[in-house]
Amino acid sequence: MRIIITGTPGTGKSLIAQALGKRLKYRIVNDREFCSKKKIGKKDPATKELIVPIRRFAEEMNRLLKREKNIIAEGHLLCEAKLKANLIFVLRTAPDILEKRLSERKYSEAKIQDNVMCEGIDYCKSHALKNYGKEKIIDIINEKSPKIALGKIIKAVKQHNK
Repeated sequence: MRIIITGTPGTGKSLIAQALGKRLKYRIVNDREFCSKKKIGKKDPATKELIVPIRRFAEEMNRLLKREKNIIAEGHLLCEAKLKANLIFVLRTAPDILEKRLSERKYSEAKIQDNVMCEGIDYCKSHALKNYGKEKIIDIINEKSPKIALGKIIKAVKQHNK
């Protein structure tokens, strides 16, 4: 099964992907690490952020997904690309909780507000719906405990495999 976990930065994608990968014994691929390894994108000199050409990213990621049967791809870019996946989990977190998490990670105030706004307008979910269709997408709220969110994801994976 090919699983995507996406959402705004700070929603718990990496933590949950690692736990899910360990539980299912699936390979995990992070979008930023993948781009770095494949030399996709360039750093913006002003913001120091990686600017990724989504079309090239999607082509390379789809090549990987075609080769791999059991894989979890995680990252916020994944909502913007149309990838060959069975299930797409969009992690969600209330903006006030997200703001606190990003602040604890020492994000700049501008980046915190940018990500909180994206969460508030359902950026990742709306892009995922456009790219994958509602039948493949499962919304997961991750606010109280990653274990709760992980349990919901495992239940959805089991139901999908029936």
